Amino acid sequence: MNLSSLKPAEGSVKNGKRIGRGTGSGKGGTSTRGHKGAGSRSGNSTKIGFEGGQMPLQRRLPKVGFKNINRVEYVGINLDVLQGLAEKFNLSVIDNEAMRTHGLVSKSDLVKILGRGELKAKLEVKAHAFSDKAVQAIEAQGGVVVKL
Repeated sequence: MNLSSLKPAEGSVKNGKRIGRGTGSGKGGTSTRGHKGAGSRSGNSTKIGFEGGQMPLQRRLPKVGFKNINRVEYVGINLDVLQGLAEKFNLSVIDNEAMRTHGLVSKSDLVKILGRGELKAKLEVKAHAFSDKAVQAIEAQGGVVVKL
């Protein structure tokens, strides 16, 4: 056996309908394009969403709201989560790397520390943003807040 002798299974490959090859083929004449009109001519292409002159769906539907392209998305992490992390893994410094290794954030996420919960440990917390309540709670325990 060699590559030149390989063939597909019997009956698995069929010849496609050959359009525009005379009346005997069953697809001759107008070659399935119908009579006259733009669709029968060569070079015709209608734009995406064209509905034959009817108002297209993307123009019929109402447009709602506003999407700010300059919005900065933060992943919020609360103080009780930081406290749990510090207790479980015996951490004194919590930064992006620590949060990433323990599955709280992914590589490109921006982190904001929020004030829910109670903090008992003295921590050095490094993040991109902090709420006022979180800063007060961290500094009340003698911790350090570092903005990245």
